[in-house]
Amino acid sequence: SLTDSPVTLKILQNWVPRVSHYFDKEHYTYVGHQIVIQESIEHFGAVVWPGALALSQYLESNQEQFNLKDKKVLEIGAGTGLVSIVACILGAYVTATDLPEVLENLSYNISRNTQNVNMHKPEVRKLVWGEGLNEDFPVSTYHYDFILATDVVYYHAALDPLLATMVYFCQPGTVLLWANKFRFSTDYEFLEKVCNIFNTTILAEFPESNVKLLKATVREN
Repeated sequence: SLTDSPVTLKILQNWVPRVSHYFDKEHYTYVGHQIVIQESIEHFGAVVWPGALALSQYLESNQEQFNLKDKKVLEIGAGTGLVSIVACILGAYVTATDLPEVLENLSYNISRNTQNVNMHKPEVRKLVWGEGLNEDFPVSTYHYDFILATDVVYYHAALDPLLATMVYFCQPGTVLLWANKFRFSTDYEFLEKVCNIFNTTILAEFPESNVKLLKATVREN
């Protein structure tokens, strides 16, 4: 239900002053680790959006409620990889996915920020929403405890395949955590569709950033 009142939070300034002179690197600290993210100006997916900061912060602060240790986690639209890196530091088996053109930067950020941490080695894979899901991620083999998605509702042409992808991966027992900056009426229309399909709760709102963080689970008949 959406009636439970969500907690109101603000995105903390978790990034630390830049030590590098390059405009394309952002430094963050989560779960006691300094994380350096290389952004790329060529692609939407290669910039750290506010939803990623909100979800990273929430996962760090709510480890008892959402314990990722040894859990199987899939991030769709992983972008720069910040959320996947945080999930990895929290002990999850992480698969970070995005479009082919984003994977090089994503792989670079993930390997660079997880190589010296004692944890499960994360995997980076191509996933085009709504395409080849049965072939690339057959349900018989792939079952995820958590699906993570941040600022995925942006490119309007991709909303139907995005919803189909969420539905495909959200099996009984899977928790979808989706954080998004709400900008357009289409964002709210998408939210309505999610609420119609899944059991949905707004966990947190970040009013200054217009970000909502939602938890969704499949409705079991």
